Amino acid sequence: MVTSRKNGSLYTRIDGKVAHVEFGHPASNSFVSELLERLTDTINELSEDEVVSVILLKSEGEKAFCAGASFDELLEVSNLEEGKAFFSGFAHVINAMRTCKKVIVGRVHGKTVGGGVGLAAACDYVYSNVNASIKLSELSIGIAPLVIAPAVARKIGTAAMGEMSLAPTEWKSAYWAQEKGLFNKVYDSAQEMDKELDFFIHKLASYNADALTEWKKVLWEGTDHWDTLLTERAAITGKLALSDFTRNALSKFKK
Repeated sequence: MVTSRKNGSLYTRIDGKVAHVEFGHPASNSFVSELLERLTDTINELSEDEVVSVILLKSEGEKAFCAGASFDELLEVSNLEEGKAFFSGFAHVINAMRTCKKVIVGRVHGKTVGGGVGLAAACDYVYSNVNASIKLSELSIGIAPLVIAPAVARKIGTAAMGEMSLAPTEWKSAYWAQEKGLFNKVYDSAQEMDKELDFFIHKLASYNADALTEWKKVLWEGTDHWDTLLTERAAITGKLALSDFTRNALSKFKK
């Protein structure tokens, strides 16, 4: 079941020590600003929840995991401030995931593009199936993956990120993503993935919550400057989004 709400949906369910956070949008689970803001707030709230030890991040449906930024909303950006604000939404989500006191496990069940790749990269551990091919398509529409680059490079390295981003129309397989370090597990089916994922998250949640929090700090060492860096990158991306190239490219996707 996929939501029909134009601003998307976001649901949180607490199962023991695990918080299940599920987002959705009728346009291939893409993100509008409101949905990005809601996800940021939810992660920040769960970070302070004394009951929760692990967050499972997933999306609706059986097709795309996340198509990245909403093209419709991006077309509505008319000035630098609006552009910066739009891309700051992804910056805020990634920083919230980075500083969250809880381990975040991602469930990537289908194709993932642009900002969706950044979202997967900001997870601490990722389960996927063979349908979870990935693509950094930003250059093809006149922008660049500037905001998500630090998170993606942290997982797969600059060389692999360059390989993806400079071939923006080329899909990389889930096994390629696993080989490079973006995905930790890849399964032949969603059923098999979910069976193993359920066991993993509950096992993880059984560990000392304080130990998980302290270890996550170590895993994210050296990223304290991201609060400033990602906001600066959002401003640059917002400026690029105002170009004629981007306007023309996005108009082709407008229904």
